[in-house]
Amino acid sequence: MRPASEAEKARLNDTFAALCRIPSPFGHEEQVAAHVTSELESLGLAVETDARGNLLTRIRGRADRTVLLCAHLDTVEVDGEIEPVVVDGSWENAHATILGADNKAAVAVFLEVARRAGIEGAPVGLELLFTVEEENALSGAKAFDPSRLRSRFGYVFDHATPIGDVITASPTYYRLTAEFHGRAAHAGIRPEAGRSAILAAAHAIAAMPHGRLDEQTTANVGSVRGGVGSTNVVPERCTLMAEARSLDPDRVEDVVAKLIDAVHDGAAAAECDVDLVSEKLFEGYRQKVTAPAIVAAEAALRACGYEPRRILTGGGSDANALEAQGFECVNLANGTEHNHEPTERVSVAALEGMLDVCFTLLDEVAALP
Repeated sequence: MRPASEAEKARLNDTFAALCRIPSPFGHEEQVAAHVTSELESLGLAVETDARGNLLTRIRGRADRTVLLCAHLDTVEVDGEIEPVVVDGSWENAHATILGADNKAAVAVFLEVARRAGIEGAPVGLELLFTVEEENALSGAKAFDPSRLRSRFGYVFDHATPIGDVITASPTYYRLTAEFHGRAAHAGIRPEAGRSAILAAAHAIAAMPHGRLDEQTTANVGSVRGGVGSTNVVPERCTLMAEARSLDPDRVEDVVAKLIDAVHDGAAAAECDVDLVSEKLFEGYRQKVTAPAIVAAEAALRACGYEPRRILTGGGSDANALEAQGFECVNLANGTEHNHEPTERVSVAALEGMLDVCFTLLDEVAALP
């Protein structure tokens, strides 16, 4: 397929900005899903929606082979207005909250690919999957039934590093929620009668492993909530949330065990009770670098002037959920920066570069033996 024309690049940027203006924090994707559905239907494409709200459409190709392109419609929480603007060659939000380039950059690219394929045809058939609630532990992709797909493999463009990075391994991820239950008492008159749930959580946090534990493993306490909003009450409730991730499935189990031990020891030290929930939110995976999906991706990147770089990641994506269900899916970097932050951005060059890579990827998939 030929590189993107100037008209296609302009439309891509307009589409991206329009998508970003629609707030779609996970669990509230209805408006952006309706927008994407309208765009696809305007191209004469039928859109299927499953019970979770994931969208699937198909486009015929010149060959029998079909490939999946997957992007998520949701974002993390939005705290303010979104007005996309270009500053020094990059899209940013004019206001102090996220832009939504994660993952609307990929959504915009796939819509432009659909437009070209619908008008001019494509070397292979396309399945476009737009998921919901990726930011909520991949809930949408987990609920999707991959037996509906005709593709043998697919791609997500969902890693915030420079275009050229090919993610070959992603971690197993656990989340722990601990609710400490103490006993309230007046902090100045009878503190001896109280049992501080916040103190229990503090003991637990102090004993937990934190940060980067080794090249493949991390742990973090991300949320602590407790107390009653004043200082004169011994707090009887406190909740903490922690996580552990590792590319080594045995290592993450060991770290989770240490987090759990720290929670119980902290509760005991402060003479509190605790309710603990440990959840495996997604499975990790490793891919063979000789897999056809990776071979095609690296060839497409080289053809577009990007040197492929195979990397391991500490993050998850819909690829984790699809891989766990037996569907091969490769995650490619999309050139976005500072995802989940008010400084989130993506350069116009990266956005347009993704489109050319995607066009070329279809040729390379068609050329696979």
